[in-house]
Amino acid sequence: MGTIILAGTVVLVLFGFGNHIWWLAAIAVVFLYARYGRGSSATGTPGAPASAATYQEYRARRDQHAKWERRYRRERPFEARRQERSK
Repeated sequence: MGTIILAGTVVLVLFGFGNHIWWLAAIAVVFLYARYGRGSSATGTPGAPASAATYQEYRARRDQHAKWERRYRRERPFEARRQERSK
């Protein structure tokens, strides 16, 4: 897929020597590919890790979030209680 995007970008840049709008189109294609195409995953549900490394990363993020939650409740007890009541 990256080869197709690269070839399309080169073609748009070559067209851009005649009309500069094509350069803007090439920049847009590269931006959209970098933003949405390269990092997208089609392995399944986002909650289910694909390998042990992703599961370890998930556990690290979950533990860090729990640590932040405990710190927030400890440092701001009144706000934490108010938020618990509003749930």
